[in-house]
Amino acid sequence: MKKTIPIGEDVADLFGTHDSNIKYLETTLGVEVFLEEQDLTVEGDDAHVAIVEKLVQDYAALRANGVRLSDQDLKSTIRIMSEDHTVTLGDVLGPSTRVMVGNRQIAPKTLNQKLYIDAIASHDMVFGIGPAGTGKTYLAVSMAVRELLAKKVNRIVLTRPAVEAGERLGFLPGTLEEKVDPYLRPLYDALYDMLDQERVERFLERRTIEIAPIAFMRGRTLNDAFVILDEAQNTTSEQMKMFLTRIGYSSKAVINGDVTQIDLPFGKRSGLIDAREILSGIDEIRFVTFNERDVVRHRLVARIVEAYQRSAAAAETQASLQFRTEGPRLAASGEDGAN
Repeated sequence: MKKTIPIGEDVADLFGTHDSNIKYLETTLGVEVFLEEQDLTVEGDDAHVAIVEKLVQDYAALRANGVRLSDQDLKSTIRIMSEDHTVTLGDVLGPSTRVMVGNRQIAPKTLNQKLYIDAIASHDMVFGIGPAGTGKTYLAVSMAVRELLAKKVNRIVLTRPAVEAGERLGFLPGTLEEKVDPYLRPLYDALYDMLDQERVERFLERRTIEIAPIAFMRGRTLNDAFVILDEAQNTTSEQMKMFLTRIGYSSKAVINGDVTQIDLPFGKRSGLIDAREILSGIDEIRFVTFNERDVVRHRLVARIVEAYQRSAAAAETQASLQFRTEGPRLAASGEDGAN
């Protein structure tokens, strides 16, 4: 299909620096784009040509309302629209999806990130499950800070298991809080990226923001709070149940984890895996699953995650084949021995 789309002067910055957005559009959607005076000619698959037309129209409407978008915003939107043809530019970059934290705007970079933000906005309990680098913690903390600054909650509680510390806690200097502090550092990093240091310190001092290991949650009821459990794959089933039943009135809970990176002792079942199996039928709880396409760190990270997933799948297939070929022989050998 070949289509000519009229464009105005305001749409010219859609092309990006040195036409980088157009090149990204061509690569992502598999189309060819040509600029001819005040027209844009697009050639390719019908569905993808329609996406380009919708993108140009949406962009023109946003520009008419004074909205300016960065090249990165547009690239992220192109990627999301290529995954879900029903999504519009306004869906991705509109006020309901863009997270305003003070003067900072945070927008989803993938379709699953958009679904995750939408789920947190509309549900009181959300599970984000997927590999490292997909933005689970960062986006959850940004939503929590937004709710706090808008006075929709009275406090933020950030927690995670300190599984890595294990028995070494007793050999580290300082109080228990100081010993587990290194394991909570990723949560601090996200906070300091959104709020100035003085404000974060003030919130921490007043306990408006609390960062603590999950063991500190026992026996509490968390009302009017935005609660985030990070690294949830390292909770036991008992810890997960304990955490989920802490949630009180007017509170939200976001539970994040990666079921491929479980550090629990051998024989201990992950509470995150249990929760996914037990709670998936409850409509009020939303599960959002991320994959390697959602990795927004260095481009190599996505390839590393994908390589490990291929390796794990190959090992599983090999183990299955080995069982099918050697299992019956071993079983027969066992019967002979018994006789």
